[in-house]
Amino acid sequence: MGLTGGRLRRAAVVGLALGLVALSAPAATAASSTVADSAAGASTVADSTAGVVPTRVRDPWLWQATVGQRPAGPAALVFFTDRTRYFESTGVLVARDGAYRLIPIGIAEGHGLLSPDGHHYLRPQSGELLDLTTGRQRRTVKPGLDPYAWSPDGRRVLGSRNNDDQVISYGPDNQQLNDPEKPDDLLVVDPYQGTEQVVAAGTFAAHNGAAWSPGGDLVAVTGSPDVPARLAERQRLVVLDPAGGGPRWQVDLGDRRILAGPAAWHPDGRRLALLAFDGCAGPRCTSEQAAARTWRIEFLDTATGQAVGPALPAGTSASGIIGWRGDDPILRYLSETEADTDRQAVLAALSPDGGREVLVTTPVGSTDLMVPGDLLTPAAFGGPEPRPSPFAAPLWVYLTLGVPTLLAIALVVRRVRRRRAATGPAPA
Repeated sequence: MGLTGGRLRRAAVVGLALGLVALSAPAATAASSTVADSAAGASTVADSTAGVVPTRVRDPWLWQATVGQRPAGPAALVFFTDRTRYFESTGVLVARDGAYRLIPIGIAEGHGLLSPDGHHYLRPQSGELLDLTTGRQRRTVKPGLDPYAWSPDGRRVLGSRNNDDQVISYGPDNQQLNDPEKPDDLLVVDPYQGTEQVVAAGTFAAHNGAAWSPGGDLVAVTGSPDVPARLAERQRLVVLDPAGGGPRWQVDLGDRRILAGPAAWHPDGRRLALLAFDGCAGPRCTSEQAAARTWRIEFLDTATGQAVGPALPAGTSASGIIGWRGDDPILRYLSETEADTDRQAVLAALSPDGGREVLVTTPVGSTDLMVPGDLLTPAAFGGPEPRPSPFAAPLWVYLTLGVPTLLAIALVVRRVRRRRAATGPAPA
């Protein structure tokens, strides 16, 4: 017996609905898996982190959902690329169940910080905290903060705020009324409560980086002490107690050494890592000359600031230490090219003999890469290579596909009805 027009329409609607549910099933399953994982006991957390960080990630689909549209849970890693529908630098979250989500970035907004537990992403300048498990975003910090490093306990963030007057104005006698070169403030902020504390680190024209000690009782900060030093790209390193008491010691790094990243402090607490290079130095170096620099890791005694131990060769394109695997530093490498679209971010572990083991590879065009600290500590690398699901799309994609399909079905049903009406009832 043939279907009537009403039955045909209802069957089509039901079929389309079931199809959309089926397409959404992978994301729903991933979400339930994430909830189950977060509810697991502490005894299973260490086991569950084994092999969580994938060895390779891929570009997302152009229609990939954002974290706000379809939350995916805590991060296994985040990388940045302009090969998204936004056609500019965009964060790509790869969740611990392999799901991909986008973290859109505002115009002129830099790359933020991933919390040690992988649950939050702190945006620079805006002071907004994005919850990766719920998709909720709220402003918790006063605008203007450049965050450098989370504390080991994940409760505080060390950052800098630029105090320069953005517009120079002059009085009736042509005297300058404001100061475009005010010293920056070094701050410790609570990104959850919004409180902040100025750290007495001495005068800096600008800060370039900072790192916490493993116990969270000391910090290291680098930057240019004055404007001439900033123009010449010369830096100073200061180690101090953020609770007060002034600097413990300081050294001038010159223009060939920098702090080795947010995890520059060795896990033993007794050594602080610097990145030093051979090659062209200063602001007049071309991109080719900068790419040809050969890097090494040097160590300072955290009690005295004196050099200690042998240097560790790091090769070219090293951009900072993000963690440690025992005594082996885990470095982020970012290939230096003329165009950001040709760059590629890689994580690798260095051994004392200079060997390099690649841990994570991102697609060509990636400009940054970060892994949460609770996965770096147990060295949870070697995971599978998840592919972004084409079905993890925002609702508007399903509506874009579904509405034309419903209209086409409605036209077919209407045509069938007209044809039956024109032929009249069948003879008895």
